Amino acid sequence: MAEVAVDAGADMIGLVFFEKSPRHIALKDAAHLALTVRGRAATVGLFVSPTDALLSKSLSKVPLTHLQLHGDETPERTLTICHNHNLPVIKAISVHNSSDVEAADSYTAGPEMLLFDAKRAPDDPLPGGNGSTFDWSALNNASGKLPWLLAGGLTPENVADAIRAVQHLPGFAGVDVSSGVEATRGHKDAGLIRAFISNARAAFAAIHAKEKIHG
Repeated sequence: MAEVAVDAGADMIGLVFFEKSPRHIALKDAAHLALTVRGRAATVGLFVSPTDALLSKSLSKVPLTHLQLHGDETPERTLTICHNHNLPVIKAISVHNSSDVEAADSYTAGPEMLLFDAKRAPDDPLPGGNGSTFDWSALNNASGKLPWLLAGGLTPENVADAIRAVQHLPGFAGVDVSSGVEATRGHKDAGLIRAFISNARAAFAAIHAKEKIHG
């Protein structure tokens, strides 16, 4: 499905290195996919509270362009990973309300970008990709000190509404999807991928067209 996403216009491809996830991928398969899309899209490795040993092993096998940290990494730990592994880092922030968004400013020293995702339910073992949305108005408190992506329950049906809801906010840089383009949990659907990217790009194009007219 990586080829489908890139051909449809995706800027980044995510590879999950978290064994509890139904989207977990073996290093050999991840390396093949990363090489397949190299030069056409960024390849992001998603890790959950990783050790340096796991990061080093993964990077020795897979030509990743970015690291995404989706666990309980503190600002200090995130900064250490940035320094130790010399790749741009995207730090996922779990959002329940506006205070979670405000707290994200403590991460501005290390990551290249933030990703705002819905906070998981207490009984859910996965930190993301759960199909849950959150109140996008919580992002009104985003400082914009770092660019950020919107995630959490996005689908082909709601992505345009999501983009329109946050497009005026400082730092907004794009959207991220996982469960919203799956036929079943952990199994991506080519048609949903194409529809999501098409609808997202159309929403961005409409916004930019309005900016040109009003500018």
